[in-house]
Amino acid sequence: MSSVAQSTAGPTQKKPAKNKGLNAGQARTGYLLVAPTIIFLSVIIIYPLLKAVQLSFQKDAGLDPATGLFVEGGSAGISNYTHWLLQRCGQVDCPPGAIGAQFYDAFWVTLFFTVVSVVIEVLLGMWFAMIMNRDFKGRGLVRAAILVPWAIPTAVTAKLFYFMFAYDGIINKLIGFVGISPQLWTSDPWAAKFAIIIADVWKTTPFMALLILAGLQLIPGDVYEAAQIDGATKWQTFVRITLPLVKVPLMVAVLFRTLDVLRIYDLPAILTQGAGGTTSLSMLVIKQKNEGFHSASALSTIVFLLIAFTAFLFIKFGGADVIQRPPSSKKAKADDETPTPKDKDAQTGNPVAANATSTGA
Repeated sequence: MSSVAQSTAGPTQKKPAKNKGLNAGQARTGYLLVAPTIIFLSVIIIYPLLKAVQLSFQKDAGLDPATGLFVEGGSAGISNYTHWLLQRCGQVDCPPGAIGAQFYDAFWVTLFFTVVSVVIEVLLGMWFAMIMNRDFKGRGLVRAAILVPWAIPTAVTAKLFYFMFAYDGIINKLIGFVGISPQLWTSDPWAAKFAIIIADVWKTTPFMALLILAGLQLIPGDVYEAAQIDGATKWQTFVRITLPLVKVPLMVAVLFRTLDVLRIYDLPAILTQGAGGTTSLSMLVIKQKNEGFHSASALSTIVFLLIAFTAFLFIKFGGADVIQRPPSSKKAKADDETPTPKDKDAQTGNPVAANATSTGA
């Protein structure tokens, strides 16, 4: 009883804190190891980005409408941005057909390509990934065959579909067998848009399937066996097990593809040359570059901000955790200092628990 009383009255012993951080030497070594990569990325990414922003606030060289003389340029303020966002060409609205008047058309076309292409690629990519995740004879051959389109360069893919979608190409011959008249796939407004979407889906669905497959292979088979024992249907297993567990790789794949389509250039530039209202934002940048470099810098900055804002939304609210972060030191410290049930009983005066604590039980 005396030992019980002494252990009850004595102070509760705290568990030694675990040092999960890095010491000064390790941190210094880590900085030295990543310094070359940071310097390299700063040269090829950060500097061109800052230079483009700087150029976007300068005027393009040309004739001064007031004097008729050639001027080198100078500060433009935000006029290059109002040229695109407000469609202003100097002091007047941009006339129809001018490059400045095509911004919102190109914006909505790019958004249309992004939404439709990514949705179709997610559905087909999930289907292909689930097929490749099964254990069957010839699975390696199927995986290799599905990944072939992704390995083909985009320019080659665009030229391939350019010949297929020609007026006398194989696509019009195939739809002619079912009674559909030949389509102008590279010039008709709606046909040209869907021709680009079909080519993009064929090209990049394997990439989506590959990332989703990586997530599916991380799901343990015991989870599916338990669901089967509990009598879950295939649909319930897919909705309540597969989708939640593959959410992070799926959202990362959607993020990558969304950012990729938002800057699409080579596929519509080769397949339709912008005909039928298929000019994307990146194609508009190249067109403007040939007429005014500083105004093109402003448009490229707008496209960059659009892509950066989209990435922020996916990472912040969409669950696209592209970086697996370890638990913070504050949270780890709080977990270490959280009293166990034995400690709580000892603090409240439970003699049995206090005796067990003092004797190491």
